[in-house]
Amino acid sequence: MTLTIVGSQLGDEGKGALVDRWGGDADVVVRYQGGDNAGHTVVEGGAEYKLSLVPSGAVRGTVGILGNGCVVNPRTLFTEIDDLRERGLDPDVRVARRAHVIMPYHRVLDGIEEEVKADDDAGDEVGTTGRGIGPTYEDKAGRRGIRVADLLDPDALREKLEYAVPQKRALVEDVYGLDIDDVDDRAEAFDVDALHEEFAAIGERLADEGMTVNCSDYLHRRHEAGDAIVFEGAQGTHIDVDHGNYPFVTSSNPTAGGAAVGSGLGVTKVGDGEVVGIVKAYLSRVGEGPLPTELDGDADEEALADEIREKGGEFGTVTGRPRRIGWLDLPMLRHSARVSGFTGVAVNHVDVLAGLDELKVCTAYELDGETLDTVPTTTDRWERCEPIYETLDTWEAFDSAAVAEAGYDALPEAAREYLEFVADEIDTPVYAVGVGPDREETVELTNPFDE
Repeated sequence: MTLTIVGSQLGDEGKGALVDRWGGDADVVVRYQGGDNAGHTVVEGGAEYKLSLVPSGAVRGTVGILGNGCVVNPRTLFTEIDDLRERGLDPDVRVARRAHVIMPYHRVLDGIEEEVKADDDAGDEVGTTGRGIGPTYEDKAGRRGIRVADLLDPDALREKLEYAVPQKRALVEDVYGLDIDDVDDRAEAFDVDALHEEFAAIGERLADEGMTVNCSDYLHRRHEAGDAIVFEGAQGTHIDVDHGNYPFVTSSNPTAGGAAVGSGLGVTKVGDGEVVGIVKAYLSRVGEGPLPTELDGDADEEALADEIREKGGEFGTVTGRPRRIGWLDLPMLRHSARVSGFTGVAVNHVDVLAGLDELKVCTAYELDGETLDTVPTTTDRWERCEPIYETLDTWEAFDSAAVAEAGYDALPEAAREYLEFVADEIDTPVYAVGVGPDREETVELTNPFDE
């Protein structure tokens, strides 16, 4: 049995809570793409765990794997593991030997490139987290990356650093015209000896703790043994490098197809399981790019956005940046359901919408006199789309814990009508409803492992 969990919007849909909940029924949880730019928050028994790299299932004691499709910052990895241990947990985290490593120079380059884009007035800055994700994937595609397996072999690591670092230094100095030695923290990021000493030691720790695996082989054997596997996507469909609103995207594939590529478990095995899209009951976004339903018009809209933002805690887990807020966008969800082949959806933050004076849902777009039911392929066309809204009934605030305990029928009638409207529009059943941040504050209609 496999279950792939995918963000259906722009990230921040609350995937961690569902991975955590259903991960309790799994033997292995696999992150198949992304890096430590993908913050997720898991709440258990009132305790909050903010993670950006360790798979969410680690809080439940399952084996967590960072697949070959991930880019791994070892500093972040060990900081999170050590923090969890200090809080009394003992996370079992494995790292694919084929996964690529985020080096300090990747983070420096990420910041420089965003600064340059911001300064040229072209409006091309993506609003990255500055964690070095894009530059690391660039090196992966350019066949000059450093992989986890290289950290285990000091000689191989030095050889690769001696090839890569002079190129990076030349890029900073000759292309961007910057003096590395004049900027804090940059000199060491381009020092072969310093990098070799640090990352060879990281390799020793990975080896000593038995943390590295041949991911494909490991997962194949676990699957053949009948173990249940959850694949955890980071970010969301609409920042997928192939299926999102390019160039305001991440550098990997959060969509369900990425689970096979980013883990090494065969597509027939991954595709034979369930694919659940996680939906936020409204819309939020960190960073630049189109957001047709954004609440940013008059003072009333901005006040409503502030209310939703505060109630929903809409601030980036990694960056702390306030997220942009909009009404639920069904053309986005249709695109997501088609690209990943959802078998079900989980709708989170339904409680945040309680008590509003109005409630709208975008059912389609109007563009150049044409009605569109899905997202256009180019960012230019998408940002010119005008949302077509349907107004739905609002519902009053409710006791999240009581509703979670009593079940779906305990939700206010208008909330159930909202959920059923969404399910009908995207032709996908609702598997779960998030009515609060804690794992137990989820109304489960269908457990995908029972299907």
